[in-house]
Amino acid sequence: MNSINAIGEKTWAAPIASRISVALLLWLLPFVFAEAAGGPLGIDHRLSYDGSGIWARNDQLFLERAVIVTELGGALWLGGEDRLGKTYWQSVDASVFSALSVEVLKHAFGRERPSETSDPNQWFTGGQSFPSGEVALQASFVTPFIAEYGDEHPWVWSLEALPAYDAVARMKTWGHWQTDVLAAWALGTGFGYYAHGRKTPFFLGFMPHGIVVGLCTNF
Repeated sequence: MNSINAIGEKTWAAPIASRISVALLLWLLPFVFAEAAGGPLGIDHRLSYDGSGIWARNDQLFLERAVIVTELGGALWLGGEDRLGKTYWQSVDASVFSALSVEVLKHAFGRERPSETSDPNQWFTGGQSFPSGEVALQASFVTPFIAEYGDEHPWVWSLEALPAYDAVARMKTWGHWQTDVLAAWALGTGFGYYAHGRKTPFFLGFMPHGIVVGLCTNF
């Protein structure tokens, strides 16, 4: 009976997850492909600037800080011996690996931001546009949770709205080009799946036992 229930859950969970992914993709298409102009994929162009409402820079920074506090707080509080806590630690791994990679790539490619030039083909000039560190952070944060819980709880796929929002917000405020956010999303997702596939979270191995079992256990 349990096997039948598990099969049934996956049968209806997969279409829901697929619909969520397709809906996010369709929502992003106008921002990515409209008025294609240049860049490595021929899709990079400035969007009409909009720093108001939900696109405000302060809201973007609030989301960035909230994610960092959430993943660190969840990891330390729950520890790695708890399923959810282990997933938080995997997010920490993915976020750190992504951040380090982003810094290397930014310095290697030196691309100018849309706020600095209207030409998306300005590379190796000392810029810091490619890829987006904030989008990579959002993708690396949500991916381990999707990989761990997506089959059981399809609503978890809605977490992809975080990198989707941040990608559009960074383009609307001229912080990044289309390929900057797409590359960052792929980078964060890749490290998220890599971190989820590790038997033991990397940074958890350096923590004292009190952290491994979680602060909630100690208190």
